[in-house]
Amino acid sequence: MSDPAVQEMLDKNEIWHRLLSIARGCDRFDRDLVLSGYHPDAIDNHGSFAGSPEAFVDWAFAWHKQHQKGHHHALSNHWCEIDGPVAHSETYYTFFGVNREGDHSIATGRYIDRFEKREGRWAIADRVCVREMSGDIAISETAKLRSIPLFDTGPCRRDATDISYVRPLVVDRTILDNADQTKEV
Repeated sequence: MSDPAVQEMLDKNEIWHRLLSIARGCDRFDRDLVLSGYHPDAIDNHGSFAGSPEAFVDWAFAWHKQHQKGHHHALSNHWCEIDGPVAHSETYYTFFGVNREGDHSIATGRYIDRFEKREGRWAIADRVCVREMSGDIAISETAKLRSIPLFDTGPCRRDATDISYVRPLVVDRTILDNADQTKEV
């Protein structure tokens, strides 16, 4: 039998990984990755949407594709209480959206989740997304011009062609020819 404290750390790590999978999957439009964080019979209540994980993915992907050129879910504070095969967690999020029209978006809130461990696997059984703040971020013309060199490593792609999927990641060594040069921002 394993040490209960070690098992709790392993369980919390798996739960955190499921949360990260959903966030990354949403940002990369990776349906399977998002769904890996939920049990098939889960319910996700995002306020303007409530339904199954499959329906959530359809809704979220359509919304992001229609309204944004890019978006980013960042997870931070995380609290998790495990009681046998059930866990309750609260995870803070910050959302940034590069909107197709108008200013960019920012929102913060919390994911309140009930996880269940079924057949040795933790996943969300129920989720409520609590939005606490949302607003716009105005981007000045000067800031737009200054930021261009920062994107020289390539665009953010919202699918499996994004650099985060490249295995193995190998950086082009020819960039070292100009390593001592800094681009003016």
